[in-house]
Amino acid sequence: MTSRSERLQPAVDQAQRRKKDAMQRLAEHQQKLAHAEEQWEELKRYRRDYSMGTGGLSVSALLNRQQFVERIDQAIVQQGKLVERLQRSLNAARERWLSANARENALDSVVERLRKQENQREQRLEQAEVDERMQHRKRGFGVP
Repeated sequence: MTSRSERLQPAVDQAQRRKKDAMQRLAEHQQKLAHAEEQWEELKRYRRDYSMGTGGLSVSALLNRQQFVERIDQAIVQQGKLVERLQRSLNAARERWLSANARENALDSVVERLRKQENQREQRLEQAEVDERMQHRKRGFGVP
C-alpha cells in the first residue's frame, strides 16, 4: 500500500514542472522587455542626435529632415507602446510564476508534514514491536 505522501508525489512533480516552465517564460519576458527598452532608448538617442545641427539646409532638405524626424517620433511612440505591452506581459508572467511557486511550496509542505507523520507512526509501531518482544522475552525467562 502506498503512503499518502507517495500518492501526492505526482502532484508535487507537476507543480515543480509548472514552476520551472513559469520561470522560463518569466525569463523570456524579461529578455524581450530589456531588448525592447534598449531599442526604445536607441531611437530616442538617435532622435536627439539627428535633431542637432540643422543649419545651412535648403527648404526641401529641411522638409525632408522634418518628415524623417516625424517618422522617428512615430517609431518612438510605437516602441513605447510595445514596451508598455511587454511590461504588462512580464507582470502577468511574474504573477503566474508566483502562483506556481506558492502551489509548489504548499504541496511540498503538505508532503513533508505527511512524511513526518508517517515516520512518527512507523517509529511508534517499531517501538511497540520492540516492547512486545521484550515482554515475550521476560515471560520466557520467568520474569513477572
